[in-house]
Amino acid sequence: MIRSIRIPKLLFIASLPLLMASCFSAKEYVRKEQTPLVEGYFRTDNLPQDSISMAIVPWKEMFTDPILQDYITEGLANNIDIRIALQQIIAAEAYVKQGKAGFYPTLSAQAQATHQEMSGNSQFGQITGGGAQDSYELAGNLSWEADIWGKIRSNKRAYQAAYLQTAAAHKAVKTRLIANIASTYYQLVALDEQIDITEETIMTRANGLETTKALKDAGSVNEVAVQQTEAQLYTAQAILLDLKNQSRLLENTMSILLGEMPMVINRSPLADQTIETELATGVPAQLLSNRPDVIAAEFDLRNAFELTNVARSNFYPSLTLSASGGLQSLEFDRLFDANSLFATLVGGLTQPIFNGRKIRTQYEVSQAQQEQARLNFKQSILMASKEVSDAMYSYETASRKIDIKQREYDAYSLATDYSEQLLDNGLANYLEVLRARENALNSSLDVINAKNNRLQSIVDLYEALGGGWQ
Repeated sequence: MIRSIRIPKLLFIASLPLLMASCFSAKEYVRKEQTPLVEGYFRTDNLPQDSISMAIVPWKEMFTDPILQDYITEGLANNIDIRIALQQIIAAEAYVKQGKAGFYPTLSAQAQATHQEMSGNSQFGQITGGGAQDSYELAGNLSWEADIWGKIRSNKRAYQAAYLQTAAAHKAVKTRLIANIASTYYQLVALDEQIDITEETIMTRANGLETTKALKDAGSVNEVAVQQTEAQLYTAQAILLDLKNQSRLLENTMSILLGEMPMVINRSPLADQTIETELATGVPAQLLSNRPDVIAAEFDLRNAFELTNVARSNFYPSLTLSASGGLQSLEFDRLFDANSLFATLVGGLTQPIFNGRKIRTQYEVSQAQQEQARLNFKQSILMASKEVSDAMYSYETASRKIDIKQREYDAYSLATDYSEQLLDNGLANYLEVLRARENALNSSLDVINAKNNRLQSIVDLYEALGGGWQ
């Protein structure tokens, strides 16, 4: 009879929080407008602005050089940052499994043997006459907390958001790695072209030095012209050393990106580097779905939002049901008798009242962290928009500069030819020849820099739009 009365009481206690749950249930995350992405169209009118973005183009279609493709494949397999990001995903996945298990009861088992020497002057010692006492226990404990306020559900969603944030961060590492490999490769290709031009210039200036010496012997020029021509030869040789040093350092950088020790990096000539993909940016709002770092920032906001739900739920009472049972005996040989069985069922509500302001502090901290995550999300969108705008403007500038620098080089090249012919016939000053030669070399190197800058801006635009991880 007593048992039949207690069970309804437990059920009644359990039902009280359920009646109140609708008033205090966890909030649902809703994406709010973080920044006016639809305005401005990245401040350009020179590139297509439709719903198609170059970010959806796979990197193998974007970068068609087979040597570069092999390097990107190797980097994705061996790069240390990529491998670290994968381990972070594995760790986050384990937390997701833990979050799902929060809905299930916990179960533990214990086996215990106790030997006690009792004092004859103690309360129990006076009753039993002192002496020793043994006891044996074999028991199991089952405990379950009802998710009344959505705390367990919010914890689960927080773990899921953290996992998705880690997965998006891995994609961001992948996108950045592909862009870094392509960028370094194009820099190496451009340096190769500049090295070839400089070596040809050195040969030409060496021949020019011999010609100047012959003109001096003929009385057409003086020793100053010889020394100036020789100085120009040394200048070109110094430029060559700098270019080769840059090339070696970039090869080492590329090796690290590939997860390898420093090694020689093979590459194709600059003339073979063409990117046929249409440079379409899509609409600005697509950054929310294409940029992995923006995606990661939003999942970080979701994680902070759910943890705020958890902190809020700590203000309310928790309902816990626990049960324990097993075998208990003072004599080991009677432990497995039917009379040794015992069982306990406990249902209770725990309402925090005074706990040194810990719950209030935790809630206020979670609110501040949620606001930080919201601001970081907004900042990531603003930075993404800036990077797209920067890359497109750099592309437009580099494209125009190539044509201008090519015309400049053609003009200096003709000026060099004419001035050398006039000098040979005694109709020009040797200083005019020197200036024309120096300007022609600098201009030819600038043409290559402009071509490299255009390739770099395409890579930057591809990365800024979130391409590479698809």
